[in-house]
Amino acid sequence: MRKGIHPDNYRLIAFKDMSNEEVFLAKSAAETKETLEIDGVEYPVIKMEISRTSHPFYTGKAKLVDTAGRIDKFKNKYDKFKK
Repeated sequence: MRKGIHPDNYRLIAFKDMSNEEVFLAKSAAETKETLEIDGVEYPVIKMEISRTSHPFYTGKAKLVDTAGRIDKFKNKYDKFKK
């Protein structure tokens, strides 16, 4: 590998999914000022809105979108403008 192209601060970071409070460790060079203690060891923490533990693609729990209801609501709302 070429020397000098990799970051010097490559370390274990705790990634915290804020939607379900799941925490997992992975190596990263991301900058953060917050820390989180896991099993007596303090790690820098990156807070995320969605991760593999909460994303519908990975969990298989997709939200059902009511498109037929939306279309009916739209038609009813603008039906009064018909001549």
